[in-house]
Formats: sequence, structure tokens, C-alpha cells
Amino acid sequence: MLKRVLLSLMVASALSTAAYAQEPKTGGVINAVIQPEPPGLMMGLVQNGPTQMVSGNIYEGLLRYSPKLEPLPGLAESWNVSEDGKTYTFKLRKGVTWHDGKPFTSADVVFSIEFLKQTHPRARSNFAQVDKIETPDDSTVIFNLKEPFGPFLGVFEVGSLPMIPKHLYEGTDFKTNPANNTPVGTGPFMFKEWQKGSFIRLVKNPNYYIKGKPNLDEIYWHVIPDAAARAVAFETGKVDVLPGGSVENFDVPRLSKLKNVCVTGAGWEFFSPHSWLWLNNRQGPTANKKFRQAVMYALDRNFAKDVIWNGLGNVATGPSGSSIKYYSSDVPKYDYDPAKAKALLKEAGYNGEKVRLLPLPYGETWQRWAEAVRQNLQDVGINVDMVATDVARWNQRTSEWDYDIAFTYVYQYGDPALGVGRTYVSSQILKGNPFNNVEGYSNPEIDKLFADGAVAFSDSARKPFYDKAQKILVDDVPVAWLLELQFPTITRCNVKNLITTAIGVNDGFRDAWLDK
Repeated sequence: MLKRVLLSLMVASALSTAAYAQEPKTGGVINAVIQPEPPGLMMGLVQNGPTQMVSGNIYEGLLRYSPKLEPLPGLAESWNVSEDGKTYTFKLRKGVTWHDGKPFTSADVVFSIEFLKQTHPRARSNFAQVDKIETPDDSTVIFNLKEPFGPFLGVFEVGSLPMIPKHLYEGTDFKTNPANNTPVGTGPFMFKEWQKGSFIRLVKNPNYYIKGKPNLDEIYWHVIPDAAARAVAFETGKVDVLPGGSVENFDVPRLSKLKNVCVTGAGWEFFSPHSWLWLNNRQGPTANKKFRQAVMYALDRNFAKDVIWNGLGNVATGPSGSSIKYYSSDVPKYDYDPAKAKALLKEAGYNGEKVRLLPLPYGETWQRWAEAVRQNLQDVGINVDMVATDVARWNQRTSEWDYDIAFTYVYQYGDPALGVGRTYVSSQILKGNPFNNVEGYSNPEIDKLFADGAVAFSDSARKPFYDKAQKILVDDVPVAWLLELQFPTITRCNVKNLITTAIGVNDGFRDAWLDK
């Protein structure tokens, strides 16, 4: 376990060395797009994507994560794991203060966990194995687990476990606390101003605990509702950074050819956004395994990758993304094969029943993808009825299982126990949530494999469970996997060192600088 700690520190050192290969310059303002406008910035209460993108630079977690998902120091400078995998000891950085000047201590860590268990959709399950938490001093936190929980070191990222100031929230109604309007964290930037519908302004934390950081003076997050206008704002120099998803994919090639423009798909490794088609396993043609296999063979996923996503992404091989732990490519393969799809449809006894397809209402890119999928399915003889919805109606239909086939994409959080199993274990078949086991797949063997894989110890002992689960799932096709998505981040090339971790822009401004 000591080796693990030392390796993490070595990785952090290597990243730091690489960052300083070119001496950073201090000062300057970065203008970035945030889309859509966040509903709030208090990360303990709001965890949607835009909130994490802005507030991940205000708040911090105990750990950060490298692009290879190794844990790195955050508010915890070191950590150790007992030989039996049941005790995790974190040493906190000393001298850290909240933005209002109060000291950050181990009491804040314990308070944050209890806070988030009440407000965060994943915190209760992430800490379900914790028996007790000890704080022998202000800079030490000890987690005692009931039994080993393999992915435990993966739950301390800022979006999963943001540190909340105890002195501002203890004894209050969390949802109505006035501090929600002026978020206070320990991060490199402080909240300064929010003009609704226009911009959010963050300013440098002059008392940040890492000497010389951050390099920037300010960040302006611009709210520009129209996709075309966001592209124009970048073209004209109004903004310097277009985070992933800020513009339609078909605008990416044009913008990337502009002078002094850099594009990357990096910075999404922790989330590993995975897209697929929900296939309703409960009723209709999609309840038949052979029909579901036929759908997989009917899909031209390379076309989707190359044309619709401009090559930024990978064709998915199954339930796990290739960047997360225990991924295996040793699974049945589904190449684009319309003839095979037609043969399977015949075996399934499909007689042309109408199948409803719900696009994801997230803009024109997703609409184009839905049209391509409809064409693929129609080409092999599936009678497809496209059902247009807005976001609220899409949420309602998928949550209530009122669909046959529906687009989605889901984050995987670096470990199958955190972000993969929830889609396939039967305990997650619950109406009202569009991001759990929406397809209604139930297999006791899969339930047991995910349960055993989560608590097996050590890490090497977990792999066989997930290897077997992936093979079974890819054969059963509970959903039709599409792509491992890469949302391109587009910047001026003089914006340096922005994407250095597995969550990219969400915590990247700490190290970013402008080559002026």
C-alpha cells in the first residue's frame, strides 16, 4: 500500500515537472463559455455538469485524478490503506483556509460527508461501507470500513465529494442557507459575481495554499444560449475556451482550422461518458435477445464516430469504457453487418411491429445521430417511429419506461462499482430515474458478479468478476452500446496547461496560464 502512495506522489511530481517545462506566466483573464447556465453553484446541493465545470474551481476534493485515473494529492497530501483494505488514513494539507479565512480541518471532512449523504445522489452508496470516521487531530481523517470496498479511493473527486465549510452550514437549513448564493470553498478561485443570463466571474484566491497558484487573475464564464452565437463568440475572440459540448459537433472542424486554435478530447477519462440506446427489455420486440443483437449488427457505429463526432471518440465494445478500471475487450464483437441483423430478426420472429425511437433532445448533433440510427434500423427492416421530445418529456418517458428504444449517455466515474453496475443490476430497476437500470434487465448472475466485484480485495481479485460480467452482458445486449464519447475542448493555443487531470476543465484552471 505504501508503494501505491509513493506512486501517486511520483505521478503528481511528474505532472508538475511537465507543467513547468515551459515557465508559466502570471496574470491575465480567461473568457470561457458555460452552457447551459448552471441552476446554482453550491456543489453540495447541485451536481449537474455546468455546475461542476464552474464550481470545481471554487471547491476541492481530498483527491484529484490523473488521466490514467491514479489518485493524486488534493486537499489530502498523502494517504495509506491497511493491508486488509478496511482502513484508509488521509493526511490533510496544513495551512489550508476557506475563502473567508477560516481554517480547513478534518472536522470539515466529516461534516461534508454527512451533508452530502443528504443531498448528493451518489454519496450514500459511495460511503455505505464506512463503519466509522475518526479524526484524531485537525489534519488526520481515518475511514474504517465494514468490509473492503475496491473503488473507495475513487470517491474523493471534487464533483463526488466537494468539501463543504462546516462553520457556514452546521445547524442550518442547507437548501435555504444564504451562503448558497456566494459559494465558499478552498479552491484556487473565489466566487465574485454572477449576472444571471450574462456571466459568472471568478477571481484568484490570493491565499491559495500552493505557492504561485493560480496563475490567472480571473475567469469569466459567459452564458450564451444560442449554439451558433457561441461559435461566433469564439471566432471573434470574445471567448478563449469552449468546453466540451459548448458547440455543435459539425462546427468543430471549422473552428479547429482557425488560426491559433487547439482542440483536444482529453479531460473526460474519469467520467468516461458512454452512449447507448436504451432497449426496453420488458415488452415488445426489444424484449427478445435476438432482436437486441440484431440492433447491434444494424448500427454503423464507425460512421457515427467519424462523421457525426468527427473522430473524437471510440466505438464502444460493451458496458465498460476503455479508460476505466477492469475494462476488457475480450467480449463478443458486433461489427456493422446488415445481413446478420436481418437473419437475427427472422430468428426472433419479428413481423414489422412499430418500434418507437426517442432521440436525446440535446441539440442538432444528437438529432442527426438519431436520424442515422433510424436509417440503419430501417435498412434491415425494422419499422421505426421517431418520437420527438423536449428534455423534460425525455426524462419523463425514460423514467416511466414509456419507450422502445431511446438515446442516452451516462458517466462511469472511473470504476465499474461506481458508474457501470447501476445500469445492469436488478436492484436499480426503479421508476423515476432516467440514469439507472432503465432498460429493465434482470440477471441474478450479473447481480452477484457486480456485488462480489465491488468488495473483492485486493484490486487484482476484482478483475475476474468484471471480466465475466462484461462477456455475459455483451452477449445479452441489455442496451445497444454506441460510442465512448469525447467532447472536444476548443481553446486558443495560448491557453496553456488547462487539461491536466481526468476531469479536465472542471478542475483545470488551477494550473492554467496565458502565454501573453
